[in-house]
Amino acid sequence: MIDKELFKLIGNSKKYIFIVVALMILGLFFNIGITSLICLSFYEAFNNSDAITYVYIVLGFLGVIGGRFLTTYFTNKLKDKLGREVKKEIREKAYSKILSLGTRSQGDVKSAGLTQVCLEGVEQLDLYYSTYLPQFFYSMIAPLILFVISVFISWKVSLVLLVCVPLIPISIVAVSKYAKRIFAKYWGKYISMGDSFLDCIQGLKELKVYNTDGQYAKKMEVKSEEFRKITMKVLVMQLASTTIMDLVAFGGAGLGIALSISETINFGLSPFFALFLILIAVEFFLPLRSLGSAFHVAMNGVSAGKKISSLLETKDPVWGKDEVNNGKITFKNVFFKYEDSEKYVLKDVSIDFEPNELTAIVGYSGSGKSTIVSLISRQHEVTSGEILIGGKRLDNFSRESYYSKMAFISSNTYIFNSSIRDNFKFANENVTDEEITKALKEVKLDSLSNLESGLDTIINEDSTNISGGEKQRLALAINLIREKEIYIFDEATSNIDTYSEEIIMNNIMEIAKKHTVILISHRLANVVKADKIYYLESGKVLESGTHESLMKKNGAYCALYSSQKELEEGYKNNSEVLENA
Repeated sequence: MIDKELFKLIGNSKKYIFIVVALMILGLFFNIGITSLICLSFYEAFNNSDAITYVYIVLGFLGVIGGRFLTTYFTNKLKDKLGREVKKEIREKAYSKILSLGTRSQGDVKSAGLTQVCLEGVEQLDLYYSTYLPQFFYSMIAPLILFVISVFISWKVSLVLLVCVPLIPISIVAVSKYAKRIFAKYWGKYISMGDSFLDCIQGLKELKVYNTDGQYAKKMEVKSEEFRKITMKVLVMQLASTTIMDLVAFGGAGLGIALSISETINFGLSPFFALFLILIAVEFFLPLRSLGSAFHVAMNGVSAGKKISSLLETKDPVWGKDEVNNGKITFKNVFFKYEDSEKYVLKDVSIDFEPNELTAIVGYSGSGKSTIVSLISRQHEVTSGEILIGGKRLDNFSRESYYSKMAFISSNTYIFNSSIRDNFKFANENVTDEEITKALKEVKLDSLSNLESGLDTIINEDSTNISGGEKQRLALAINLIREKEIYIFDEATSNIDTYSEEIIMNNIMEIAKKHTVILISHRLANVVKADKIYYLESGKVLESGTHESLMKKNGAYCALYSSQKELEEGYKNNSEVLENA
């Protein structure tokens, strides 16, 4: 079984496969030479030949054994080289693909699954290319070579041996369909377990806080048990198919030996030729027997390869060469739905995000607010309609120019586990300490630069040594030190203290005076001063206008704003009562 897609995947490394096969065939001829010399030794001993004859035979033995050793040595060296070249080539392709996709989603392959496939999956593909494929080609050629040689000795024995050989691949084909399903499930369960484990580790703090770690542990036990069961099915299948192949191989060889003896007794075949046939009978079956053993490795590799191929076949976003010089963003009749869904998330959305203005997108959860942001950042592509920047389609711009003009601050903006200075240098490698200090002052974080280690202070993993509000303000400061055309704030003020929220909103209002600013917020009090507000509901723009005009309409926006204000005032009054009690 050869998967054409996986065969194409290795590019220039194909040549090593054919060189390995050539060395294996050469090794077969050396094996035949050793067998021939053994039979010749018995023949010469039976005829009481001179001592010099044995000297030639010994020299012959040394020659063919040396040749067999060299072919085995170089075969293994080339297999190792092939494996290393394949792993390097496929990992480079996977890495390049992930880079080319950029912010695009990698489909259903999550971060843990992607890591497993690109690490252990590639290791399985290494065995597929370096072990299975050379063995496959060799197994097709070796029995034919042996048949051509032995047919001149006894066509009956040779034909019987050749006819029995295909029984091994037939047994392989018989289990291949079942094996494909088993290995596909194996990788699916393996990746699912890895995703769940990573999810558990990342959310361990929350699990402990809510005292649900035991519940999640049971979930992990279920995933582990599912993986154990599928692993046992794989082992049972391998053991059963190995047993069948052994029966066929040794049964066929035994039949060939029996016929050779019969030919000697009944038809006058030379005992020495019969000995040759007996010794090479097993050689007819060993290549395919080894192929059968490598078959399970191949199936595992193919299953992993399909995951990698799926990643490599993911369509790249189309980019052009134009430079972004205008921050106006226009949505024209945009429809969007996910590939595996029939439900539209956005329906005929037309929105203008003007330069030097603050445009807010509001609505209930699930209305499509964050989807708009994901389309602007090209995490996904529109299903129909178009998005324009300065009147040009997104795919007209170069990727470097597009992303260099865009700042994105969300509720979970990542701060690297590095120094404050390094985090700023990720955004602008030429930034000076004075510029960093100024940016920190603008977001009221100058206290960070006054710490004992100053700008060399290390931000812990997941920003555990600063508050949520400080983390959001730091993310904003990092984006301030590099001039952008477009600033997107996706729930940037959620789950933070009112002090940090006020600082961030003041900075957003200042940025909006000179840039295109898009604000996604669940809290409508933050969008009151926006130049334009779009209210979304079920993926549609239901209302648009300024806060004052929308309140006058007394529609859905007004109802949501009024209900939020009532809740906030009620909470404030209750807090004051508790403080005075």
